[in-house]
Amino acid sequence: MSLLFRNLRIHQIFGANTDVGKTVLTSALVRASAANGHIVHYLKPVSTGPLSDADDERILVLAGKHRDRVHSKCLFRFDDPVSPHLAARRANEGEVVQRVVPTDDAFVNAVASYVRSCAQKVTAPSHMYVETAGGVHSPTLSGTTQLDSYRPLFFPTVLIGDSRLGGISSTIASYEAMLLRGYIVDAILLFRDEYYRNWEYLSPYFAERGVPVMSVQPPPERHSDPTKDGALTESYYQDIVPPTGDSPIFEVAKHLNECHTRRIAELDSMPRRTLDSIWWPFVQHGHVNGEADVNIIDSAWGDFFSIYNGNRTLPAPTLSPAASPATSRPSSLLEPQLDGSASWWTQALGHAHPSLAQAAARAAGRYGHVMFPEASHLPALQLAERLIQNGPGKGWASRAFFSDDGSTGMEVAIKMALRAFSVREAGGKLGGSRRKDLGILGLKGSYHGDTIGAMDACEDAGVYTCEWHDAKGYWFDPPTVSIRKGKTVVSLPPAIAAETEDGKVDVETVSLSWTYNVEERLESSLADTYRTYIERTLQKLKDNRGLKIAALILEPIVMGAGGMIFVDPLFQRVLIDVVRGTPSSSATSEWSGLPIIFDEVFVGFYRLGFPTTHPLLGTTPDISVHAKILTGGLVPLAVTLASDSIYRTFLSDDKADALLHGHSYTAYPVGCEVARETLEIVDKLAVSGAWSEAREKWKVPQTQAEPTATSEAAVWSFWDPEFVNVVSHMDHIAEVMALGTLLSIKIKDDAAGYQSHSARALLESIRTAVPTGSDSLSPAPVGSPFGINYRTLGNVAYFMLSLNTPPSVVRAVEERVWRVLQDNKR
Repeated sequence: MSLLFRNLRIHQIFGANTDVGKTVLTSALVRASAANGHIVHYLKPVSTGPLSDADDERILVLAGKHRDRVHSKCLFRFDDPVSPHLAARRANEGEVVQRVVPTDDAFVNAVASYVRSCAQKVTAPSHMYVETAGGVHSPTLSGTTQLDSYRPLFFPTVLIGDSRLGGISSTIASYEAMLLRGYIVDAILLFRDEYYRNWEYLSPYFAERGVPVMSVQPPPERHSDPTKDGALTESYYQDIVPPTGDSPIFEVAKHLNECHTRRIAELDSMPRRTLDSIWWPFVQHGHVNGEADVNIIDSAWGDFFSIYNGNRTLPAPTLSPAASPATSRPSSLLEPQLDGSASWWTQALGHAHPSLAQAAARAAGRYGHVMFPEASHLPALQLAERLIQNGPGKGWASRAFFSDDGSTGMEVAIKMALRAFSVREAGGKLGGSRRKDLGILGLKGSYHGDTIGAMDACEDAGVYTCEWHDAKGYWFDPPTVSIRKGKTVVSLPPAIAAETEDGKVDVETVSLSWTYNVEERLESSLADTYRTYIERTLQKLKDNRGLKIAALILEPIVMGAGGMIFVDPLFQRVLIDVVRGTPSSSATSEWSGLPIIFDEVFVGFYRLGFPTTHPLLGTTPDISVHAKILTGGLVPLAVTLASDSIYRTFLSDDKADALLHGHSYTAYPVGCEVARETLEIVDKLAVSGAWSEAREKWKVPQTQAEPTATSEAAVWSFWDPEFVNVVSHMDHIAEVMALGTLLSIKIKDDAAGYQSHSARALLESIRTAVPTGSDSLSPAPVGSPFGINYRTLGNVAYFMLSLNTPPSVVRAVEERVWRVLQDNKR
C-alpha cells in the first residue's frame, strides 16, 4: 500500500491536462527543495519521446547549481512521443522479440521498489517528486487510467492546474476525479496567465475546500539558439526560485513539508485519541492492552488495509551470505494488511473500487436522498426488478422492501411472517395476548442481528443478547458438516444420533459434493431419521399450548456469527418440507404450514460460491433478506423479498393493516445504485476464467461458458482443496471447511465456544508483516510484506476473500496460515 517515511517526504505530481507545465513546475519544486538543502529524488515512471526531450534528463539541467543534490530516474522509456499505452504497443509492433507490457501490479511494484531504494539511502529529511505523464486520466502502459493505476501507491499529490482557456473546468474536473478515488490533494500549482486569469477563480474556489492554490509566471518561449534558450531558462528559474527563498514555489514546498509532518503527527496521535473516545462493537475494552492494540487504517485498496505501524519497524529479513544489506527493504510507516474477514463479510470487490465510487457519486449527485413512501426512483425500481426477476427472488418473490442493514431487514421479515401467520390462523383476528405468544422456529447457533426483534428470534443461550432479550421460539440443535483428516463428516447431535441404527455421532459421507447433493440424499435413511425426529419434536411443541410457532427462520447452509456452523443442508431441506407439510417440489405459490424466512445476509450473492442457496437446497423461501455483498461493502442497504401471498396479507381498507415499518433512509438512492453496479460486476466475475479455474480444482463440471443450474448448486471454493485437506490432517485442528470465499478452521480446545481464546492465541503472529528474505515481491499492493487482519469466533478462526481476490493473494495467505499452524503445533 502507500509508502510513508519520516525522512522522505513524497509527493506525486498530476496534471489537469497535457502541456500545462507539469515538468516546468515540478522542476521548480525540485530546485526549491534542493535550494533548502534537501536531497531530492525525482522519478518519471514513464517517458515517451526522444531522449533529448526526456523529463528526467531535463530535471537535472534545470536544477542549476543544486544539481549535485538531485537524483533523477526513469523506469520505462519509449521513443515514440505518444500516450504510454500506445508507445508500448508500437514498440512491440516493431520488435522481433515481443516485450511484455507490464501489468498494473508490475508497474506499481516497479515504482514502489525504486521509492524504497531511495528511502533506504536517506539519513536526513529528503524530498521526492513522482511526475506522471499527461493528464490525470492519461493511460499508463497497460491502458489503465493513471488515477486508477497509481492508486495503490496512495502518495499525497500536487495537481498542476491548467492556465489556458477552459483550464478552470479541466482543473476542477481533475480534482474531483482525484477525490472520487480517495487521493489527498495537498496543493494546486499553475501558471499565472494574465489574460485568462484562471488562478483568480480557482484560488477562492479551492480555498473553500482547504486546498491552497499557488500561481507563478509562465516560462519564456523557447529560443532557437540553445545557448540563449539556456540563459533565458536559467533566468526564469532564478526569478521563480530566487536565492532569497521568497516566492510561491518556496511557499508550496514549505506547505508540502507541513502536510507531511502533520500527516505523521496525526497518525501518531490516533491510537491514544481512539482509546479516549471510541466504544468498539464486539470488543471487551478490558482486554485492550493499550495503544499497540489499536489498528490504525490509513487507507484501503483491493483486499488490503494500509495500516500505520508507528515506531514499530518490520523485522529484518534473513539474508543469505551472498546478499548485501542493500537487498533488505526499508521500513515504511505504513504496511499492507489483508482484510481477512472481508470487513465483516461486506466486501465483494475489494475496497475503494472505482466503479462503485462512481455509482455512489452518480446517485448522490442526482438524488442525494429522497422520500420513498408512494414514490419511486430509478435506482430503487431497477434494483427491485433485478432482484425479483433475475436474482434471489426469481420464480417466487413479487415484492422488495428496502431497509438499512441486515438486522433491520430481518425485523421486516419477522413482521411480515408473523402477520401472515396470524391472519391465516384466525382470519385476521388473532389479537390481544395471543399475538404476544407467537414464536419462531430456528436452529441453535443462529444470529439475525442486534436489534431487539432479531435477537428475540434467537435462543437464550446465545451471546448476542441484552437485558431485554426475550427468546420466543424453539431452536433445533442441527447436524453439521466438516472436513476431518481429509474426510467429509456429518456430525449429529446426540438426540438425533440416538435415533439412527448404529447410534454414531459422526457419520462419514461419500464426499463433500455428495453431501451437498440434497436431492440425491432425500431418499436416504438419514433423511428419514431427520424427518421422524423433526415431526415428533414439532408435535410436542404443538401439544404445549404456551407457545405458538408462527414462522421458520434459517440461515441457509452456514450460520456465520454463531461460529461458522456448516449445517447439514439435508436437515434444513427436510425441516422445510416438514414445516410446509408438503415436499418443496410440489409447493404452490401460497405459503403453507409456516411462513419460511431465509436470512441470506451473510451467505447470499456468491459468498459461498453460488448466487443463492435455493438451488442447493432445492427449495425457495416465502421471505428472504439480503445485505452485505449487495452493495459490495461500500454503503449500508438491505432488502427483504416477499412472495405475493405474504404481500397480500397486508392489503385491506384499513391503514392499520399496512406494513407500518420504515427507515429514514429507506431505498437510499446511493445504496440502490451501488447495488445495481455491484451485481453487474459480480455477474461478469461469475463467468470469468479465475472462477472457472477455481471450480475445476474442486472438480465442478464446466460444460458451458456460463454456470449451469447444476454447477451453481455444486460446492466449490476459492481456497485450494489440497490446502484444506492438509490443514484438516493437523493434530491440533478439529475440523476445517471451505465454501466459496469462506475458510473456517476449528481449533481443538476443551473450552470450545465463543468464550474460548484458542483461535486468537494460536494465530496472533499472523497479523505481523514478515519479509520473505528473498528478492521476490509479495502479492500485496506495492509488493510489500503484509500481515493478515483476522477475526475469531471462540475456537474458530475464519478467513474470507472478496469475489475478485487474485489467486496469487489466496495462495500467499494459504502459505502463511499453514506455516503459522505448523509452527504452533501442540
